[in-house]
Amino acid sequence: MTKAGRWLRLAVIATAGLATPCLAQDRDYCPERPGLGTPACTIAPGRVSVETGLADWTRDDGDGTRSDTLMFGTTGVRLGLTDRVEAQVTWSPFVRQRDRKAGKVDATAGVGDARLGLKASLRAPDGEGLSIAVLPYVGLPIGRRPPGNGTWSTGVLVPVTYDLSEAVNLQFTSEVDAAANSGGRGRHLAYGGVAGIDIDLTRSVDVELELAVARDDDPVEPATMTQAALSFGWKAGPDLQFDIGGATGLNDDTPDARIYAGIARRF
Repeated sequence: MTKAGRWLRLAVIATAGLATPCLAQDRDYCPERPGLGTPACTIAPGRVSVETGLADWTRDDGDGTRSDTLMFGTTGVRLGLTDRVEAQVTWSPFVRQRDRKAGKVDATAGVGDARLGLKASLRAPDGEGLSIAVLPYVGLPIGRRPPGNGTWSTGVLVPVTYDLSEAVNLQFTSEVDAAANSGGRGRHLAYGGVAGIDIDLTRSVDVELELAVARDDDPVEPATMTQAALSFGWKAGPDLQFDIGGATGLNDDTPDARIYAGIARRF
């Protein structure tokens, strides 16, 4: 078994081991896809959500340079442990990075890193009304660098959502991280927030508009990134969602464009 396989196996075993036998409760399905932010709702106990990015492409053009990143199959598994707590495992099985400069192309491809998280609801785990949660996580360097980070990272997210009406929901996610240095050793401070509004166009289709700002104090390439995003979700059933979205950079530090699509299924 490869090193990446061993790390992933340990992550899945550790997450599954936290679960306690319990009966699933009725609760509307709330996938974390496709927005940039994170919903404050949690998965009901005994239920599992599998959320997969079928494809995710990012492009950034600079002064005589072009970079693009393509990811396939990035999957998050969310497991409801109690009425208010869920465990999460996320892994990117394939990441390709390509850089073009002065007619020369450098490309790398391989397994991405994994992330373990534990989301705890502080208010309204079903996401109704005013909902608040906290999500600490740790990043595991199971992928060879690049595209992996080469070292561990950690952080915490605090998602807050509020229903303005039955069809309109306001969302805000704040985040503080000890992010991996681009050099592959050590960590640095990174922080930011995502504000958005989710609107139900019909009973099965919703649209989400978001604005994200993030500061990354990497010792080699510090940056302040701002981007706007638009995404759509289609509930094909009470336990199945398809989605598509895109984002555009609003300053020079942010990638110019991102397009992504995925699927989420609850069991």
